[in-house]
Amino acid sequence: MSAARRERQFVDTNILVYAYDETAGAKHDKARALLTELLHAGEGCLSMQVLQEFFVSLTRKIRKPLDSAEAARRVAYLAEWNLHVPERSDLFSAIDLHQQLRISFWDAMMIQSARRLGCRVLWTEDLSDGQSYAGVTVRNPFLEMVMEGEPYGARKK
Repeated sequence: MSAARRERQFVDTNILVYAYDETAGAKHDKARALLTELLHAGEGCLSMQVLQEFFVSLTRKIRKPLDSAEAARRVAYLAEWNLHVPERSDLFSAIDLHQQLRISFWDAMMIQSARRLGCRVLWTEDLSDGQSYAGVTVRNPFLEMVMEGEPYGARKK
């Protein structure tokens, strides 16, 4: 993608976790390649919510949890990406999205963060691939993969 066509893209927690969880098999490879591509293009975007969930997942939810110091180093690295720190108005916008779109509040908050950062793409496996939510289109990088025994499945909200 050329610099003239740069497009910010938002990454959900589950994609980050797969990228860092070496026990995630093919999902690890796919997620890692996506993050590398977004990093080199300067297009990757995250939110404070995603980084918080990422820390908890690395220290508690993966097969081989990291100690909190190592997880903190990984969060610090990712915090250098384009980062949205929600404000009060984002909270109320997310509540509106939650009510209008009939999605979980946490997904609505993530979509609001993506919107605030100017992202038109949200990488996640938690929402329907190709679905557009308030101008943000969901992409699932694992869609074509047939998975068995996922180490970190779709979040339950």
